[in-house]
Amino acid sequence: MARARDLTQKGLSREALRRLVAKGELERGARGVYLSSESAQSEHRDLLIVATRVPDAVVCLLSALSFHQLTDEMPHAVWIAIALKARAPVIDTVPLRVIRLSEAPLSAGVERHEIHGVSIRVFSPGKTVADCFKFRNKVGIDVAVAALREGWRRKRFTIDELSHFARICRVSAVMQPYLEAVVA
Repeated sequence: MARARDLTQKGLSREALRRLVAKGELERGARGVYLSSESAQSEHRDLLIVATRVPDAVVCLLSALSFHQLTDEMPHAVWIAIALKARAPVIDTVPLRVIRLSEAPLSAGVERHEIHGVSIRVFSPGKTVADCFKFRNKVGIDVAVAALREGWRRKRFTIDELSHFARICRVSAVMQPYLEAVVA
């Protein structure tokens, strides 16, 4: 996985990049992003492209649930969180769903995962579940409750962790009855 800018700085011309793509040694993932054949076949291909093009974005909601294997659903788009005043990214090959968050919710619970040499920022399982309750009108309350059950069953977070993220996302009162039902 590499950006065209990085490859040209290392001495590879744009024409050489086009030839490598024509030979099948590289695949164009998006404008300015090239993938090796191994990363092009990865289950996280779209996340790799998004992380390369938008390094400040954090994978969230359905995409984070899928990444942490807390759902069987495959999202049709990559869900990312960006700052309130950040410019909305446009990627021609990957459908995006953008959520805007203020500083505290955007910086809380961020994990970094290294995949094929690319650092991907993803919200932790506990933060993702709290976000699902916050954005329950977008993802559905059934998805949020199922993620809570699955995360608790797999011991992916503690009650304290979940309560902490629920306070940050301001959904403590909304989550309380579901927490009591799942933990009991």
